[in-house]
Parts: sequence; structure tokens; C-alpha cells
Amino acid sequence: MFDLKVIHSVLDQLEEEKGIPREKIIEAIAMSLASAYKKEYGKRGQIIRANFDIETGKTEFFQVKIVVDESQVKLPEEKDSEENNENEKQTPINTNHSIENQGEVNFNPEHHILLEDAVKIKADAKLEEEIIFPLEAKDDFGRIAAQTAKQTIIQKIREAEKSSISKEFDTKQNEIVSGTIQRVERGNIFVDLQRATGILPYSEQIPSEKFKQGERIKAYLYSVEETMKGVFLRLSRVHPQFLKKLFEIEVPEIANGTVEIKAIAREAGSRSKIAVISNDENIDPIGSLVGQRGVRVSTVMSELGGEKIDIIEWSEDPKQFITEALSPAKIIDIELNEDEKTAVVQVSEDQLSLAIGKGGQNVRLAARLTNWKIDIQSPEEESNDEEDKEKIEMPIETEVVSKDTEEVTETPEAPIEEVKEVTEEK
Repeated sequence: MFDLKVIHSVLDQLEEEKGIPREKIIEAIAMSLASAYKKEYGKRGQIIRANFDIETGKTEFFQVKIVVDESQVKLPEEKDSEENNENEKQTPINTNHSIENQGEVNFNPEHHILLEDAVKIKADAKLEEEIIFPLEAKDDFGRIAAQTAKQTIIQKIREAEKSSISKEFDTKQNEIVSGTIQRVERGNIFVDLQRATGILPYSEQIPSEKFKQGERIKAYLYSVEETMKGVFLRLSRVHPQFLKKLFEIEVPEIANGTVEIKAIAREAGSRSKIAVISNDENIDPIGSLVGQRGVRVSTVMSELGGEKIDIIEWSEDPKQFITEALSPAKIIDIELNEDEKTAVVQVSEDQLSLAIGKGGQNVRLAARLTNWKIDIQSPEEESNDEEDKEKIEMPIETEVVSKDTEEVTETPEAPIEEVKEVTEEK
């Protein structure tokens, strides 16, 4: 019936290219043969299984019956035959072959076997156990049965492939993967990852980057979803962990745990801040990430399209950490409110714009990095604020406004003629 050489060749190919274990394919073949047998020769309610020997090509068929007792099923004599047949048509077949919590069902001699009969065949038979009966071997199936077998094999291969893909990429989740851009649709980029296709949504792309079909691309795999339609792999290039993983690739000290990245604040494509610490006092954490002549950090920046990266040393002292986070601005003083976790930072007037950054970017990233709310002030601002406050508190003398004319009464000036006379006398 089967060409064993062809089957072995297909098994090898599926295992090598699709990563589907040989056992899964043999199981699919056996299930397809059982489906074909039942379609051609089976009876209603029968459970048929097959055992396929890949070495000899021989197939054995079995009928399975579930052990039940009178409390679990309705025996035929409890109802007249007509009503019993009607109920049997309406009773769905229990695909799990379990009658627990299913309520009473009609007894089907092709599906069930009473416990008292089961113990005659197997002395230690128990309720819900399966009793196997051998069936006559068949190898000539009709067209419909053969089609059923084919569909079963295809379905099982797809399920096995989906399971294999999901298992493979589960191990790669939260890591960097690379692939080739397959296509771009409505801003979303579909990446060919060999065994599966990853999706890089528009929201997960660096705004300044543009990619074309066929280009190689790296991305951070942050989600693996197994659905009815297949395995969906969701990618990102804006995720803070993408930046961290890039440094792990470039910096051996991070990979071996000597240097640790404690916090990351990122505005993808523009600027990022990274706080690092060294577990070895002899190793400079910042120097490790920068590399000789800046080669390591430059490599990461190039991968991110020129994104600027500030590397600072992490500290347990909040004042020190905030000071480092606001670099390159120089800080005069910091006042902390531990309860509200807010920090008022004093800087000189010439450092104010540097501390805040373009569009508030520097202070915004520093706040995200330290997890503190940061308010930047300069001494000049503080003094101006106090002066403004004094002006507001001082009473302002104003002339009475006429309600009828709504005009302000002004202090009268000397007439022009009097001024002339005084000038002539002099």
C-alpha cells in the first residue's frame, strides 16, 4: 500500500526542513488510516485506532471500547427501542472518550462495554478504562476514505509544524532575531525568519528608518502567539530591551555578568540614556560599553540609525543618580521629597537649557531613568519668582474709575499758557 522509501524520504525532509519529529508524522499516518478504515468499514459510535509499522509497512487496526457501569449509561431496556434510537441520533460522540461529568448517555455496544463483561476479558478492568479488540486488516479503501486519510495527514502535519515552530521561537523570545524583509503592507513590515514570518508593526519601528523588500533586518522578539491561523511573531526595534540586547552582543562584560545594565530610558531614533554598574571594582562600566575609541557604542548607534546614547553610572544614592542622569548639565543642588518622589534641581542659568534639553528631552529621559519627578530651576528664576510674588502682595494705588463715564481720573497738568509765562519771567 505504501512505498516505504518514499515515506522515509518524506520523514527525513520534514524533520530536517520543518523540524517535525518522525514520531509525529508516523502518528499522523496511523490516525489517517484509522479514519479511512472507519469511513469505509466502521459503524456509528466506534472508536478505531491503527498501529503503523514504518519498517515493514504493516498496519494493525483495533476497536476501543470504554468500560462503564449502569450508573453512567442508560441501558436499552430502560426505554422502548424507538425512543432509544431517537436519543442515540441526538447524542454527540464524546471525542475525549470520557464519561465523567457528562451525565447519563445511551449505552452503545460499539462504544461501551459494561464492567461485568470487561472483567471477563481483563480481570483488573476498571471504569473508564479502554478495552481493545483487534479488527480485520484492510488495505483497499474507497476514494472518500482515501481523501479523509489525506486530509487527516495534512492537518496533523500542520499541527505538528505549528507546535514545532512555537517551541523553537519560545526559546528565542526576548532575544534579537534577524531575517529578510518579505513585504511592507500599510506600514507594517513582514520579516522572513526562515521557518516563520515575523511582524514588525509601524508603532514598533524607529520613525527615521526606511526599509525595502529583501533587506536584512534585526529586531527584538517580544511576543510569540500561537493561534488557529498559525504562530504570530511580534517584533520591535523601539523596545528598550532591544538596546540592551545589542550591547550584550557587543560587550563581553555584559554577557558574562561583570557589567550590568540597571536602567534604560529611550526615545527611539533620537536619544537614549543607560545606567550601568560594575560588579568588579577593577572594571569601568562606562568604558566597557564605550569601547576602545568608542567602537562598541558606535556599532550600536549605527544599528539604530545614529541614535545618540548617553551612558552613565548607576548609584543607590538618589541625588548622585539624578546628577548623573542629567549630564552633561552641571548641577548646583538637589532637594528631594522622598514621600512624593520629586526632586527640585538647581542649575546655573547657563546650564538651564542643557539640563532641560531640546524639547525637554534631557530632563524627560532622566526622569524615566531614575523614576523620579524632576523640576529644573535656576537661582535667577527663583529670585525672579520671589520678586514677582512681592509685587503681587504689595497694594497697588489706583485712581477711582467713574462708573458713569468708565474713564480714569488723571492728575491735572499745568496749562500750557502758565508754563510759557514762567519761562518768560526767567
